[in-house]
Amino acid sequence: MKKYLFKISSTLSGITFIIMVACTPGACFDETNAFVKTSMYLSSTGKLVAPDSLTLYGINMDTSKIYDASRSITQALLPLNDSADSCGFVIMINGVIDTINFSYSTHPLLLSKECGYTYYHTIDTPLYSRNIIDTITVLKNTITTINEENIRIYY
Repeated sequence: MKKYLFKISSTLSGITFIIMVACTPGACFDETNAFVKTSMYLSSTGKLVAPDSLTLYGINMDTSKIYDASRSITQALLPLNDSADSCGFVIMINGVIDTINFSYSTHPLLLSKECGYTYYHTIDTPLYSRNIIDTITVLKNTITTINEENIRIYY
């Protein structure tokens, strides 16, 4: 009788385990956010150089800073609004304020069953003020989850 109960108990435990594993969604290990990858270059030398201080936030969103007096930042990640076709940022490099405005189109993309959807963007030439920013060069106008440089800011 004990052998019979042990077999039933073992079988039920095995079935329960299989059901739990089969119903557990897979984990997502992919990057799911598409950011504008912006690198900082010194305009006098053309070399990749981190500014002494970098502060970055969305226009009218100064309480939600993306970077706040950060040091050693050579690449900044700028989030675009998936539900809009434009957005702007305030960027303070070494204490001098400029603005950058992006116009773009947004495209949904299914990454995988586990990760769901993300949004890719295609940006137009950004508009910017020129207080400390000398030039902005667009290297790749398609904004994806791949870690590659999209624009260069020369200051």
